[in-house]
Amino acid sequence: MNKSLQIVGKVLAVFVTLLVVAGPAAHAQTPAPSAARVVPEWLRRSVAYQIFPRNFSAQGDFNAITARLDELHDFGVDILWLMPIHPIGQERKKGSLGSPYSVRDFYAINPDYGTAADLKRLVQEAHQRGMKVALDIAAGHTSWDCVLMEHPEFYQKDDQGRIVSPNPAWTDVAALDYDNQGLRRYMIDVLKYWVREFDVDGFRCDVAFTVPTDFWETARAELASMNPDVIMFADASAKPELLSKAFDMDNSWPLLYAVSRAINGLSTAEFVVKSWQNTRQQFPAGALHMRFSDSQHEVRAVARFGIQGALAAQVMMLGLDGVPLFYNGMEVGDAAESADPALFEKLPVFWQPGGRPALREIYRDLIKLRKASPAFWNDEVTWLTNDVSDRVVSFMRQEDKQAFVMLVSFSNQPVKGTLALSDPAGFEPVSIRGMPEPSKNPLPEFQLGAYDWQIYQRVASK
Repeated sequence: MNKSLQIVGKVLAVFVTLLVVAGPAAHAQTPAPSAARVVPEWLRRSVAYQIFPRNFSAQGDFNAITARLDELHDFGVDILWLMPIHPIGQERKKGSLGSPYSVRDFYAINPDYGTAADLKRLVQEAHQRGMKVALDIAAGHTSWDCVLMEHPEFYQKDDQGRIVSPNPAWTDVAALDYDNQGLRRYMIDVLKYWVREFDVDGFRCDVAFTVPTDFWETARAELASMNPDVIMFADASAKPELLSKAFDMDNSWPLLYAVSRAINGLSTAEFVVKSWQNTRQQFPAGALHMRFSDSQHEVRAVARFGIQGALAAQVMMLGLDGVPLFYNGMEVGDAAESADPALFEKLPVFWQPGGRPALREIYRDLIKLRKASPAFWNDEVTWLTNDVSDRVVSFMRQEDKQAFVMLVSFSNQPVKGTLALSDPAGFEPVSIRGMPEPSKNPLPEFQLGAYDWQIYQRVASK
């Protein structure tokens, strides 16, 4: 990992630790809105899949994605998030290919990915399968050779009038200035172009917190006039106001870092619960969060946590409230590099790795369970105490006719415990294809292996 990404990672880790330990008061700059925008019910039941087109296949183009749509649909994907598809800046680029977040022209398509016709076919084919497509937009900055450099008034400058980067570590990009009304109009027109010309369903907005909230609110209103069902995802996790009018959901970075610390033995499993609770206190009622354990900004989960640890982390994300996200081949346990260098190089997913459990089968069965069970569709999570809470998280998801108890161990050793459950009668272990048959020991007693997990279900009698 290069020094700039190491710096960013350390800063984020410290920041997230403060969020979890100190709670909302540590970062509340403005009062949280009283309620989040109302999101469509289908979104709460959905599963998202993030694609890095360059590394999704050996070909690295749109057609290779289209060829796998049946597979993604069968897996249970509802939303395809395509990382930036635009031409990449060459001036001050990182690595041999550069970051897709260093955009040279927001109206153009990276020729390595294919043509406009190829993208339109991808979107059309996804729609035919009932899937939606969201484009990744890095609206806060551009490459240093972007076409927008013809408008230097669109950029932030230092005291000497020189254009600056938005962050000292982000040397390959230049910061845009949203005090300029011309820039605002330009960027809204960019978003409308992709909806109008390519029928995309919405946008994931990179580092959305670096762009004024009122811009996003105006953009959302104009996009909704074109497509009332447009979806907007914010790459942000500590700015509740973004979910008031502009965005449907944001990232749950604090939860990921809490899980990372627990799995790596730097914190107890209780730290994970505290993180979730602090976010719930910080955000308005009804706020929706994307739950993920793998990312383009991190070393792959299987490399950070090991296969079993990575599986346990994603199982928890699938069981919690919010929208679970899968990243670019994680369903086969891909261990190709991510972040640096993969963000700047060609390192395609290896789709047939050896020595892996049946991850695709396991995840597919968990997704089916989630989609078939209304208990997972609401935003109510009841955290249950247990007598080994430093190593095991336990929680319940429920609605009128069914309830699920989930146990996830973040320990590298087997663990036995007792769950504080007032009425354990009727809970039966759930079998998941690809996994060994679960223990038949009745709750409240439980026994888990290293980085193990188990799901129990109770269905009310009619």
